[in-house]
Amino acid sequence: MTAATEPIGDASGAAADEPDVHTTAGKLADLYRRAAEAVDAGSGAERQHAKGRQTARERIDQLLDEGSFVELDALTRHRSTNFGMDAKRPFGDGVVTGTGTVDGRQVAVFSQDATVFGGALGEVYGEKIVKVMDLALKIGCPMIGINDGGGARIQEGVVALGLYGEIFVRNVRSSGVIPQISLVMGPSAGGAVYSPALTDFVVMVDGTSHMFITGPDVIKTVTGEDVEMEDLGGGRAHNSKSGVAHYLGSDEADALDYVKELLGYLPSNNLSEPPVYPAPEPTAGSIADALTDSDLELDTIVPDSANTPYDIHGVIERVVDEGEFLEVHELFAPNIVCGYGRIEGRSVGVVANQPTQFAGCLDIDASEKASRFVRTCDAFNIPVVTFVDVPGFLPGTEQEWDGIIRRGAKLIYAYAEATVPKVTVITRKAYGGAYDVMGSKHLGADINVAWPTAQIAVTGAAGAVSILYRKELKDLEGDELANKRAELQQEYEDTLCNPYIAADRGYIDAVIPPSHTRGYIGRALRALETKREAVPARKHGNIPL
Repeated sequence: MTAATEPIGDASGAAADEPDVHTTAGKLADLYRRAAEAVDAGSGAERQHAKGRQTARERIDQLLDEGSFVELDALTRHRSTNFGMDAKRPFGDGVVTGTGTVDGRQVAVFSQDATVFGGALGEVYGEKIVKVMDLALKIGCPMIGINDGGGARIQEGVVALGLYGEIFVRNVRSSGVIPQISLVMGPSAGGAVYSPALTDFVVMVDGTSHMFITGPDVIKTVTGEDVEMEDLGGGRAHNSKSGVAHYLGSDEADALDYVKELLGYLPSNNLSEPPVYPAPEPTAGSIADALTDSDLELDTIVPDSANTPYDIHGVIERVVDEGEFLEVHELFAPNIVCGYGRIEGRSVGVVANQPTQFAGCLDIDASEKASRFVRTCDAFNIPVVTFVDVPGFLPGTEQEWDGIIRRGAKLIYAYAEATVPKVTVITRKAYGGAYDVMGSKHLGADINVAWPTAQIAVTGAAGAVSILYRKELKDLEGDELANKRAELQQEYEDTLCNPYIAADRGYIDAVIPPSHTRGYIGRALRALETKREAVPARKHGNIPL
């Protein structure tokens, strides 16, 4: 037995098996003991695993590059003495914080430990999160929060609520400055849901994640409504119905992998650029000389019939590098597709109408989904590429009464406000106000092109004929009416439903073969790398929220 670990006798001759902290070796042994206690502060790893969840530290280990994690505040402990709290003061106080790397790039992280006080947030717990958020903002790196907690710590009262407020303020100050990503990997209730809601991306796990302001029991008491926790605030509900979450992981590993992939498209902060990779195809020479088989497939992707749908993913995947496309909000508002890809090795954000869903119509959810995405791209210097096939806004009293005017205006605001390079491709329909909204030249897009299949007009042929030729058609019926209507619709389509009137006016910069799209966008983005756009001095705009 060394001197450092020999029993220390007291006045009565009793000895405790403690290191002798009066020696250097003893001080070191004491540090190792405290560090081990901090790592083992939680006592319910088995229960976490039984629920399909990992521990706070296991999640960090899976997220970060091996060996890169540097922990902060591992030895902090709560200060509360209420309700017997002073008898249990675990190191770390229920949240693990620190910095590390993902694919070699610096990130900051906190991971809530549901095995310590149920993951409930107290004063010190909140101070730890605030401290690492301040550090992330100071050094300009992404902030990743792994949420698995029971809300405010009741024993600490208003102090816990105050720390939530401190966290919210930092979410807002960091917004648009550093990427903020939230993983909800367990329960998140009450005030705890608002920090994730303020971040740029929210990722949940199918079957094990839950977010709600008030739980099923309270709802039952107050409203009499019966609802299961999963239906109320499960990962699938927030991905498909509310739009609160951006991705639904099949399990925790899938959710963490999504975050790692997402980070690869984002810059570290708003003053830097996203990572750049080598272009997979040659960029020199003419567009025509560099066409691939995949490019040529675009020439036949739009059906001959304007009413026949096609999957816009087929267009996107033939334009982005290696067909790699990371979709955001895939399960929410599927009539518009948003996500990240690369063109010539550089990150782009893609917004595209989806003809297979509501014929690509814009509605409230699609407008808010796309506007949020465009603003995120603009904040982080990611060019926006838009594919347009939109017959208009979805009609109906429900849309009108729920605020399609105000909420659809968000998409106009987002495109008009964005100063990043904006390239728009009209593949087929671009009718009415939806033509303007979807990244038109009039809203400040830099390069606008159309395929020869494009139909750019105030309305579709059927609606136009009903208005323009109302008198001529009112006395006809049966086959005569059908034949005359078909004749007039064809005449209207031949005259107005094409890209050439817009091209004649300069609203379209070029009409291109679909197979040239990848090359054309790549050259446009290269030209726009040095884009500078001055905006009026103002505190901030007033987007129609």
